[in-house]
Amino acid sequence: MESGLDFNVIWTNFTYFMIGRYPNGPIGGVALTLVLAVTSVLASIVGGLIMGLLSVSKRTWIRWPAMTIIQILRGVPLLMVIFWAYFLLPAVFGKGFPEITTVIIALTIFTSAYMSMIVRAGIESIPNGQKEAGRASGLTDGQVMRLIVLPQALRNMIPSFVNQFVSLIKDTSLAFIVGVSELAHVATQVNNRTLNYPTEIFLFIAIVYFILCFAFTSLSRMLENRLTYKS
Repeated sequence: MESGLDFNVIWTNFTYFMIGRYPNGPIGGVALTLVLAVTSVLASIVGGLIMGLLSVSKRTWIRWPAMTIIQILRGVPLLMVIFWAYFLLPAVFGKGFPEITTVIIALTIFTSAYMSMIVRAGIESIPNGQKEAGRASGLTDGQVMRLIVLPQALRNMIPSFVNQFVSLIKDTSLAFIVGVSELAHVATQVNNRTLNYPTEIFLFIAIVYFILCFAFTSLSRMLENRLTYKS
């Protein structure tokens, strides 16, 4: 009986791990993982900004419902949100959605709740004196938020946004539960086809996730150091 690791299975299926069946079929693997993460994080920044602004509203009837929704989303597992999107969206709209679209919607809704807390913290980090000075100069609350608070707060939020993006890369692995061929799903397919190399396959996948996450974590640190230096 042979012993040791045999990584030939990785090199044989390397292209499949990276881009799935593309260009002769649907995109998958690492490429689809990044598509899911990038699309979801961009949408989540918009959703988080809106929810974050609602959560700091002076109007109780706006702030409380916003905070309730945020806390509910933060209190349930992402897997549950994916299931909700997968089964509820067709029931609500009367038609099915592509699995990739469903996962992006679920990731966006879930991540927006966390982004909103980043936005809220960024807004609250701006000294009240600046807000009061803006109001004293004749600006409305909306103008103070748009012209004084948000430009400074968004600068402080950038490293946290990148960190959330790193977490989102790992969260995309849950998309396999609805059959989306991202990296974890591709690894499972290759493992089921070959049967004899689970250690090699999932060790390789762990390394790929580490490289992706380490690269963007390093970017976050660079941004944070640069912003700290400039301030």
